[in-house]
Amino acid sequence: MKMEPKPTSCELTVAARSVNTSSSLRWITAVIVIEVGPNIFIAMQHVVQVLKDKYRDNILEFQIFFNDHVTNDFNALFRSLPIDRSYYAFGAPGSFHGRLFPSRSIHFAHSSYAIHWLSKCPEELLDENSPAWNKGMIHYIGSSNVGVLNAYVSQFEKDMEMLLNARAEEIVEGGMMVLISPFTNNSLTEFFGSSLMDLVNEVSN
Repeated sequence: MKMEPKPTSCELTVAARSVNTSSSLRWITAVIVIEVGPNIFIAMQHVVQVLKDKYRDNILEFQIFFNDHVTNDFNALFRSLPIDRSYYAFGAPGSFHGRLFPSRSIHFAHSSYAIHWLSKCPEELLDENSPAWNKGMIHYIGSSNVGVLNAYVSQFEKDMEMLLNARAEEIVEGGMMVLISPFTNNSLTEFFGSSLMDLVNEVSN
């Protein structure tokens, strides 16, 4: 089922317009974490158009890297690329939790419905002798075991630190990162907000 991108178009417009780069810029590099389907292509074309409008005095070219794990079928992705796209498309295999690109090489990073995925299953859940042993379960929802909850939270904290540190190295000064995630619990948004504030404070200091 095709989902309309309208709910996020305003946010993407604001974010793209916030990208602050050199007036002599001739090309812009963007990276996205794959959400295969028409929605992500529409979103990227929207970002490209907003940046073209902002830097209308420049003849800009865009290169966009689509990121996913090495096991992803990138051929299927490339076959589904819009014919009339106004950017050069590339694949960037690897985990988005770590470094993917050279330092200061990305102007715009976009992740849609991906950051809630953990880089790996918390090891405590697989240890039968651990208080967090999660027998017969593949998630923590409904679990009364505090150890299970803490194991997932701890892994998420580690993953977010790796992700944010990696993008902080890769994004150029004045660049932008947009993260969209399906949060349903206020405590998650509070935790995510505190993580971002910690990162900002580290950079500021």
